[in-house]
Amino acid sequence: MKKILVTGALGQIGSELTEKLRSTYGEENIIASDIRRPESPTGIFEEIDVTKEKDIYEIAKKYNVDTIIHLAALLSAKAEAFPKVAWEINMGGLVNALEAAKELKLKFFTPSSIGAFGPSTPKDNTPQDTLQRPTTMYGVNKVAGELLCDYYYSRFGVDTRGVRFPGLISYVTAPGGGTTDYAVEVYYEAIRKGRYTSYIAQGTHMDMMYMPDALNAIIQLMEADPDRLKHRNAFNITAMSAAPEHFAEAIGRQIPDFEMNYQVDPVRQGIAESWPDSINADAAKEEWGFEAAHDIDSMTIDMLEKIREKIKRDSA
Repeated sequence: MKKILVTGALGQIGSELTEKLRSTYGEENIIASDIRRPESPTGIFEEIDVTKEKDIYEIAKKYNVDTIIHLAALLSAKAEAFPKVAWEINMGGLVNALEAAKELKLKFFTPSSIGAFGPSTPKDNTPQDTLQRPTTMYGVNKVAGELLCDYYYSRFGVDTRGVRFPGLISYVTAPGGGTTDYAVEVYYEAIRKGRYTSYIAQGTHMDMMYMPDALNAIIQLMEADPDRLKHRNAFNITAMSAAPEHFAEAIGRQIPDFEMNYQVDPVRQGIAESWPDSINADAAKEEWGFEAAHDIDSMTIDMLEKIREKIKRDSA
């Protein structure tokens, strides 16, 4: 990768990935884009509506990029609330981005998700290649997206690559409507109030990952030798399988009086129960050397430290 266009650059992943890419490849080589312009944009920024067929193509051509990292999407809980909009953004936007990559002969990354699995998928140590019958619009979008990226690789030779992200945990950007967002909210509430009411039930395991590991995974996969990639798209990756009480225990080791309560949201709980309890990431480890650096305790220590600093800055 030398010159990179990032769509959805103001989202949870995009906002942090853009900064990491700029520090890695040079600010002048990263073109951030989203449907709206931030109040104080840094670096190169372009407004792109991914549902408009030519927007991505024209910006990619304007800057002579060699890679598209396509992150623009509606997340799981919002996709259930607005399924038709989710299809238009998640699938229409993906096709438009892939078409731009095909026409301009670009490398291409887009993330899938553990949401691509469903209730009939094996829930423990979920294999890389397994039954995928999701029961949410978000999951349907992700399965279709995986297949679409495979198609553009096999049919048109587009160098498509991707991972299935677990729940991503970050202190930088506010949660964006995902089912796993409780695992971000709990840290803020632990510092602000010393307690948190989880909308996900006790005992509900889902795979999670600290954002720095997710960003490293994207870059590592995109820089990997293509001859080693047997799967190319939708690699399972994970750092930990955790339920709400595990976050409470990890926080409790740093904030002894912390309390976790539960008020379950049936919609998000239903989505969570349709996903695996733990997934197998052996293919990613074998084909491009994936390895997460953070477990729940090291992540918790860093999250609490960074959130305290952020709250202090915001209140100054």
